[in-house]
Amino acid sequence: MAIQLKSSGDVAVQQVRLLVYGQAGAGKTSLIPTLPAPVILSAEAGLLSISGSNLPFVEINSVETLREAYQWLTESSEANQFQSVALDSISEIAEVVLANEKATAKDPRQAYGALQDVMGGIIRAFRDLPGKSVYFTAKLEKSQDEMGRILYSPSMPGAKLGQQLPYFFDLVLPLRIEKDAEGNTVRSLQCQSDGLWTAKDRSGRLDPWEPADLGHIIRKIQGGAS
Repeated sequence: MAIQLKSSGDVAVQQVRLLVYGQAGAGKTSLIPTLPAPVILSAEAGLLSISGSNLPFVEINSVETLREAYQWLTESSEANQFQSVALDSISEIAEVVLANEKATAKDPRQAYGALQDVMGGIIRAFRDLPGKSVYFTAKLEKSQDEMGRILYSPSMPGAKLGQQLPYFFDLVLPLRIEKDAEGNTVRSLQCQSDGLWTAKDRSGRLDPWEPADLGHIIRKIQGGAS
């Protein structure tokens, strides 16, 4: 068997898959219009903030509609017009899956175990959609470490699933709302962990803080923006 060695330097980034999390009202949904040609898979009743953008969306209210959406994205010629897919939010989609599992499981512990397996498959499937950048949003989870520090991370039902979620992605970016030197409110994406907020950028192409613009993030990772 002949082994063909390749160079990681030759790997081109065609699509970007990222997870953004933050507190309610931070504006995770309002980032969707900054994606290139997006379609939304919405499990939240929170699209009012982008109602003026007139973006197409699919309402996800069951595991079956989620499967149908995936099939449509991968098999329908109609879906070829979209360059990006936004799952808003993966936390709410997990709640839909958990409710489905609880309805069939005899023991709640079985439902949470099944949730972990089912959501792992769902996240991988949508994350690896061919030919499209994929944007996942998640709620914010607060916890406290042994030193009493407040830690921030993406939220999911089930402790194990929440801990595993960041490992599915090369980009995990908290959407932060802070005050600038003049006291103005500024929204920014944190791209490096500070020990309190879970964040990572495996591309190595992002600054520690980037503007809340997913189009900018995608272009920068693909090498088209500084």
